[in-house]
Amino acid sequence: MVAYAFYESDSRIMRYAETLAQRGDQVDVIALRRDGQAASGVVSGVNVFRLQRRSPNTAGKFLYLLGIVLFFLRAMVLLTRRHLAGRYQLVHVHSVPDFLVFAAWFPKFTGARIILDIHDLLPEFYASKYGTAPGSLLYRSLVLTERVSAMFSDYVIAANDLWQDRLISRSVRKERCSAMVNVPDEVVFSPQGRTRNDAKFIILYPGTLNWHQGVDIAIRAFALVAGEVPEAEFHIYGEGPYKAALEQLVRELGLQTRVKISGFVSIRAVARLIENADLGVVPKRKDGFGDEAFSTKIMEFMALGVPVIIPDSRIDIYYFNDAIARFFKGGDERDLAQAMLALIRQPELRRQLATNALHFVESNNWGQMKVQYLALVDSLGCEPAKAFGPSSEPARVTEHEFRER
Repeated sequence: MVAYAFYESDSRIMRYAETLAQRGDQVDVIALRRDGQAASGVVSGVNVFRLQRRSPNTAGKFLYLLGIVLFFLRAMVLLTRRHLAGRYQLVHVHSVPDFLVFAAWFPKFTGARIILDIHDLLPEFYASKYGTAPGSLLYRSLVLTERVSAMFSDYVIAANDLWQDRLISRSVRKERCSAMVNVPDEVVFSPQGRTRNDAKFIILYPGTLNWHQGVDIAIRAFALVAGEVPEAEFHIYGEGPYKAALEQLVRELGLQTRVKISGFVSIRAVARLIENADLGVVPKRKDGFGDEAFSTKIMEFMALGVPVIIPDSRIDIYYFNDAIARFFKGGDERDLAQAMLALIRQPELRRQLATNALHFVESNNWGQMKVQYLALVDSLGCEPAKAFGPSSEPARVTEHEFRER
């Protein structure tokens, strides 16, 4: 697996890798390195190679692109060396960027199969991140890159059904693409018991700190709530280029004692933070990229029995309803504040949402999704020779099956 990401903080990549390792596959992951981490190591049976450092808070275009190009070259060299030492059957590349698949050109042309896993649609992501118009030269170039990268791959995974439809419409044939929603791993996100016993009311956001995530909207909403609920605090865990701006906003609003912004925590630590929260909030903007980007944090809150507030974005209305989550008007800090107050003041409503959501997650988790993934891997001729029988066609999830399970 190749990913321009921090392995220990990307639950999607960890689930794929550990699932394969648990069934007996040898799995190498090529990823980024945080300060203080070893260059390589074994994590839950997975060989992790951390090629280069990256600051999660890098905002400049040039430095961001330079980091990607250096990683691409280093990953290509390591993939080639490892493939010569013991041939890979499959290289699963996680985007962004899409062109990272070409780091696997040598394994590809010597028999390995390639999966391109598109976590984010790059043209829409950069249009949102840097204010690029959909018809611009950059946008069209990124669509072309997406199309060529998909052609190079044997199979393409989309992060949700809306993006699967978009990819099929412009970059890949239907029979070579399916959606795999980033659902919680029930082993990690299972209740272990709350350890808090204070009188505070903790509102939590754990995730990346990009503009489209709308954390500034949540901070402004909390500012409207703070005076009416003195026991409430808003805890934010994450990293990203928008972090400094969020810290400045907290200071401007005089919320330093009520809003706490902390850095990176591991996936397993996030699970315990969520379980000890009283209310989750996923405040992403619903314009442009955020309108169709599926947030796995929503279902992680649900899996741990914590009610969650989400925007009325296109993707969230597609998968969820108001029996399992509280919606607010995306981008509207006052409506978000009203949603916060409603759930703070109505413990029975919180319990009902949490109970309904837990039933939903029990039918939509990694236990079901991994069957689809392993079937895909086997269909590409990569099944373990002793543990599994003949390869079969991948079990594709139909448009509404995720919601109806």
